[in-house]
Amino acid sequence: MASSTSSDPLPSGTSVFTTVPDLFFIPEFIFGGLVWTLVASTKVLTVNPQGWVMFVSVFCFIFTTLWFLIFIIGANKSSIWPTLDVVYHSLAAFFYLSAAVVQAYVTISLKSATSIFFKEYQLDIAAVVMCYVVTLLYALHAIFSTMRWKNSS
Repeated sequence: MASSTSSDPLPSGTSVFTTVPDLFFIPEFIFGGLVWTLVASTKVLTVNPQGWVMFVSVFCFIFTTLWFLIFIIGANKSSIWPTLDVVYHSLAAFFYLSAAVVQAYVTISLKSATSIFFKEYQLDIAAVVMCYVVTLLYALHAIFSTMRWKNSS
């Protein structure tokens, strides 16, 4: 179970660390966790849509962890898994793009109060950047997973 054979469309075990789409798992963990912690460390104003950003970052962090574990233990050998891989990473990219837009909106709305909330403003700017980085990572993962799915069918 440590390596995948040529008939297996998805890797398992340590092969996960050698295939192009699956190499994105680790950066997705790191930058997704950064979004989570940056947004969690800011002040929540009364009318603040950052709940969606927190939901997306926690949801994707948990599901990417589960997805990664499924790949590591080799439970991804059914023929439906390549399709599920494309669907999950496409959905995660879409969710993170919407969260990045929401986070950018919150950051722009805080710009007028930077003298009062300067630290939160800086954290929000970092969160916006990290949201877009994670969006790019999930989008690339989805693109390469789609290419793998097309080649396996």
